[in-house]
Amino acid sequence: MNKYSSITLFLAVVFLTTCKKENTSNIKLAQHCPPGFELTADNKCLCRSLYHQYKSLNNAGVGGLQTGLPKMRDGFSPQQIDLGRYLFFDPVLSGNKKLSCASCHIPQKGFSDGLARSTGFNGLPLNRAAPTLWNVAFLKSFFWDGRATTLEEQMQGPLYAENEMNNTESNLLATLNSIDQYRELFMQAFPDKKKNEIQLHEIYTAIAAFEASLISLNSRYDLYAHGFHQALKPNEIEGMNVFRSFVARCAECHTPPLFTNQQIAVLGTPEQDDLPFDPGAEKTFNDPSMRGGFKVPTLRNIAKTAPYMHSGKFKSLKEVVEFYNKGRGHAVPLNEKLSLHWHIWEPSLTATEIECVTDFLQTLTDESFLPSTPEKLPSGFLPSDKQNQIQ
Repeated sequence: MNKYSSITLFLAVVFLTTCKKENTSNIKLAQHCPPGFELTADNKCLCRSLYHQYKSLNNAGVGGLQTGLPKMRDGFSPQQIDLGRYLFFDPVLSGNKKLSCASCHIPQKGFSDGLARSTGFNGLPLNRAAPTLWNVAFLKSFFWDGRATTLEEQMQGPLYAENEMNNTESNLLATLNSIDQYRELFMQAFPDKKKNEIQLHEIYTAIAAFEASLISLNSRYDLYAHGFHQALKPNEIEGMNVFRSFVARCAECHTPPLFTNQQIAVLGTPEQDDLPFDPGAEKTFNDPSMRGGFKVPTLRNIAKTAPYMHSGKFKSLKEVVEFYNKGRGHAVPLNEKLSLHWHIWEPSLTATEIECVTDFLQTLTDESFLPSTPEKLPSGFLPSDKQNQIQ
């Protein structure tokens, strides 16, 4: 290689590095809480919603409009939440520096990814669809099969799974501790730290803080529930009434205001044509009666998170409603005997009622507190969703 070739190669490396990395020395963490949270005198962010004025958790029966919220995770500092935002979007957390939490939980897609099966570390599809992260602060269990009971436990699954982000605890710590900007930001977010070295529990806490700030409780439905009845159109109100009825029984499992009862339900939903039957929560709880059981998902922002079900089998909300309307166990494979949930039966809804329920589900969309994607990251990498745009 002659000297001109060497110079050309050097300049190319500098150019690529410059395009990939940015000067991040002026990143400062937020001093204020995200929308929907109140900053207390001791620097904690507490969630505030009109639903907090309703003390009953079961007001006016199942599906009652003015029903209180369950206990949630809040009380994180603004700095911890903002640090979690940077970590959430940073592909430096993965083994190949290409995948972040936001690769499968894209804000513009309802914090899902629009895929029937999410794409993992090796570019191959995973076994299930990515669930939304909206309102996870209220949830008691995580993953479709309910195998995690805290946000911190949940995030370690994809972080260290070989077919997902494919990192290790030691490599994650070494990587983040090698980035001066991150060490500085962790000192801001955890001012009681005794030494300037990032710890695993601090990483988990920061990401959990950000995820717990993703609150969606200001949809048109919520306006209606709080008393502004002009917020919904007549067909949407009709759909809501069918949804809440004992005929359709939707609200029995998708209970307002979170639109989930947080339980495991065996529904007999079909798999993708090329996949074997998914045992779901049977493996988690070692309970044959939970075979084919999955956690009841929230319906908040459901219009943004197609395709639907754990397998991503249904492309539209209408297909989902029609599945429930076709009768108990109609999609169960012949060689499977499942303990189907008692709410699953044959409601025999009319075509008009199906349309109205579908219309009602559209009213649960609320992205007024959608967080912004960082323009730059402490690692110098582009956020993973922006990397995807230029590849």
